[in-house]
Amino acid sequence: MRPIPLGAKGTYTLKVTPAHLANQFKDAVLPQVFATPMMVTIMENAALNAVRDYLEPGESVVGTVVNIKHLAATPVGHEVTAEAVVTKVDGRRIEFDVTAHDEQEVIGAGTHERAVVQLERLQKRLDAKAPKR
Repeated sequence: MRPIPLGAKGTYTLKVTPAHLANQFKDAVLPQVFATPMMVTIMENAALNAVRDYLEPGESVVGTVVNIKHLAATPVGHEVTAEAVVTKVDGRRIEFDVTAHDEQEVIGAGTHERAVVQLERLQKRLDAKAPKR
């Protein structure tokens, strides 16, 4: 991993479709609004985009902590954009401030942490968990 500067930013934008709604994830009686798990997903993607250019071949980043608040509802058809800003780098651990907004307002905010991993090493750990045949 190359040095990651504080303040490095990444974004990710998604147009809300019926597949992204809360009533698709848990219970059909939930309102037809953008789901919190999808908001977390776009925040994580924004964080990845903030550091992607600093990763070496064979490295990636995985989420380790998510602490967000979903502040406002967004219906189908709107675009939501997440932004992640690097606030701290401690070895392989990277902290971000994350926000999400639609065309009208901030819909979510919080913090997120990711860790740089070696993909080959991670795969070996996953292989060790595979069922034995």
